[in-house]
Amino acid sequence: MSPSELETELTQHHRAAFGWALACCRWDRTMAEDVLQTAYLKIVDGRARYAGRSAFRTWLFGVIRRTAGEERRRRAVRRVLPLAGLDDRHAPRAPGPDPADVLARAESSMRLVEALRLLPSRQREVLHLVFYHELSIAEAAAVMRVSLGTARTHYERGKARLRTLLGEAPHV
Repeated sequence: MSPSELETELTQHHRAAFGWALACCRWDRTMAEDVLQTAYLKIVDGRARYAGRSAFRTWLFGVIRRTAGEERRRRAVRRVLPLAGLDDRHAPRAPGPDPADVLARAESSMRLVEALRLLPSRQREVLHLVFYHELSIAEAAAVMRVSLGTARTHYERGKARLRTLLGEAPHV
């Protein structure tokens, strides 16, 4: 893929990629921004290469998911062994409300976010990929690196658990 084609694809999928990064980072906006930046750097410098074996978006979401896992492990080490200058918990934040934060504070959104947090990670991931990014369950399985049957199981269990958590009647 040429650099200009790569730039076009990344630009086209940026909004969805950030949404997926947020989901992979448990809605921690700062961490999601770091993860997305790192994923893009991996792509641009060639550490992550698109080989065309899947849809570009599926591959991109896989890179973001793996990068988020690396970042969570890195942060866990920092909590245990804090190093001066690497701990960004006290970094200054931009002033003023962020539109995404205002939306997230809405009561119904908060209920859904809280319910999603209570789901096991695989259930949460497959639901996010299918509903927010309109991937098929097969594409979500590829991003998550699990079999199609496993993804289907987590999808069905996740939907059932969300219904219970949100107090909705099951759909037949």
